[in-house]
Amino acid sequence: MNELYPERNILCIDLKSFFASCECVERGLNPFTYPLVVANKNQGQGAITLAVTPYLKTLGVKSRGRLYEIKPHIKYFIANPRMDLYIKKSKEVINIYLDFVSSEDLHIYSIDECFLDVTHYLKMYKMTDEELAIKILHTIYEKTGLTATCGIAPNMLLAKVAMDIEAKHNQNNIAKWTYNDIKDKLWPITPLSNMWGIGKRMEKNLNILGMYKVEDIAKANKNWLKDKFGIMGLELWNHANGIDLSIIKDYKKLAKSESYSHSQVLFKDYNENNIQLIINEMVEVLTTRLRKNNKLTKCIGFGIGYSKEIDNGFYHSIKLDNPTDSLSEITKYCLIIFDKFYEYLPIRKVSISLGCLEKKENYQLNLFDNFNTNANSYNQVIDEIKDKFGKNSLLKATNLLQDSTAIERNKKIGGHYA
Repeated sequence: MNELYPERNILCIDLKSFFASCECVERGLNPFTYPLVVANKNQGQGAITLAVTPYLKTLGVKSRGRLYEIKPHIKYFIANPRMDLYIKKSKEVINIYLDFVSSEDLHIYSIDECFLDVTHYLKMYKMTDEELAIKILHTIYEKTGLTATCGIAPNMLLAKVAMDIEAKHNQNNIAKWTYNDIKDKLWPITPLSNMWGIGKRMEKNLNILGMYKVEDIAKANKNWLKDKFGIMGLELWNHANGIDLSIIKDYKKLAKSESYSHSQVLFKDYNENNIQLIINEMVEVLTTRLRKNNKLTKCIGFGIGYSKEIDNGFYHSIKLDNPTDSLSEITKYCLIIFDKFYEYLPIRKVSISLGCLEKKENYQLNLFDNFNTNANSYNQVIDEIKDKFGKNSLLKATNLLQDSTAIERNKKIGGHYA
């Protein structure tokens, strides 16, 4: 294979119905035959179903729904969420992985999902990647009572999609994809939000452009997609063609460059309908700091923390081709990450970081840059007024909305920018 299609042996392993399975295991119950829902009983019928057993899924009950959405004829039992238990079980499984591979070949993607690069272990174990996956899954079940599914592929993307799309339907809970499976298994995926990395908002944008299955993205002009969605457009095209050059060891490298960051714990639960306002306000704080220090960013990190009863979330980053201090550009990429990883759970914390900073005078413009001199002059005037008279001296209309936190936040941290 050429450099775009490296041949590695990647396992993506997910613990099936993790929270609900943990509760069943603790009670000596079989999650494949018992109707258990993990939800906060104190919130009544409006409580979110954080997890449901595989048995309930066969009856059409969804995770991340509401209790009142469960059809009346379905009988079920409720278990209050116990994050300490889930973290304990997760650590037990991670220790099992570390019995098979070193920490540098393990990437913890979430509390119940990990990637393992077993490329250099197969000779030692005298096994194929599928045989090793079977052994790992059996070990997990024997030691923890939890059932896992596994996708196997030559890169992380295909391993993840193989697990999401096929493994859970196979009798042995394992699916192995190769590059030869791209046209027959990857391209037919529809709706697009079933594809790893495409959220509902991005799906809607792609549908407007006439793309309804992965094949439509794969056959589109990649430069056109990049014009439409920036660096994420190029990633969409690469993933639609099964291209992923990520190496697990790369995730171990910590960024040592200067960065600006901003995080906010929210005073109430937010969701996909009102969180954009908070994101925009936070990015405005950071872009003001960029301009004040004459800096541009080339790496945007964005994270969400869910409410206390869930005690989970995500944090991911995007590296840009060209550095920027644009409010709209940075907000756009934060929303792309949000749409890609948000699980429709109540939000209580937002974190944003801007890294890979460089001096603005070092940046050479070219004819293809979308550089608006008037916008920059306008922003500079606004910054000067706020710096002199306080952050609340000039406000946007959106800052007066009920869900905005800008005015109160500005009062707490003082009238001037640090």
